[in-house]
Amino acid sequence: MARPTARARLYRVLTLLVAALVANVARAAMIADSLPPIDATTSLLVVSPHPDDETLCCAGVIRRVVTAGGHVSVVWITSGDGSELSMLLVEKNLFKPRDKVRDLAVKRMAEARAATALLGVDSTRQFFLGFPDGGIRKLLTDNRSNLERDFTAVLDRVQPTLILAPSPLDTHPDHEATGLLAIRALSRRGQLTKAHFWIVHGGEGWPGPRGYMPGIPLNMPPRGAGLPMVPFVLTDDEETRKLQAVNAYHTQMQVMAPFLLAFVRTSEVFSAIAVRPAGP
Repeated sequence: MARPTARARLYRVLTLLVAALVANVARAAMIADSLPPIDATTSLLVVSPHPDDETLCCAGVIRRVVTAGGHVSVVWITSGDGSELSMLLVEKNLFKPRDKVRDLAVKRMAEARAATALLGVDSTRQFFLGFPDGGIRKLLTDNRSNLERDFTAVLDRVQPTLILAPSPLDTHPDHEATGLLAIRALSRRGQLTKAHFWIVHGGEGWPGPRGYMPGIPLNMPPRGAGLPMVPFVLTDDEETRKLQAVNAYHTQMQVMAPFLLAFVRTSEVFSAIAVRPAGP
């Protein structure tokens, strides 16, 4: 068996440290079961690994904050330009020539702007960091990377009171790494308790049933087992706006419409902790 590389060992250690930190926070603090009250003082930051994740996980919460008179910001860590299925079906190219990658990024960024505008997010609060799709885990362990610096700059600018970020339990490597990034940056600022966590890639067959089926709640992801995941119930208007925003992602609807539409439910689910607390 090959010995793990130094980077792999470092990543493993980082993951264990984050797990221990979150477990300690869970024990030390009285963590609320649901999201904090939303009103005109709320400043929400949604941390999205790719364009469309912010809508799948959080469109209802976004709309609720906008309607309450609060501020919503979205930061996309990548522009979603590394999707092989999108490259094949949208750009009609199995390979990844530079111009096609750039074209796909431009399309997905435009879709992200349109989708979040439908939810009420102002264009001045839409931030694209432009890091490589599929490469966030590697950058997380690279001391030369500007990833954490750029993410921290967004935190400084937005001054969020509520952060919605992916759980490291999400099976997509970019989602896992983005969750670790958020935890690390917020922990250094003493603001981890402002974060709640979501899952998009939650296990085989989830969410189910696939496709648009109005009037049913989002079931809990298998990957979230052991987390205090609580539903956030959407109003009819919020569910309608979410459907509109999902449909704005034309490139992804060509590739995985049943998966995307399965998130248009009567609820969204969040956890106040990112990973399962370690045993006693």
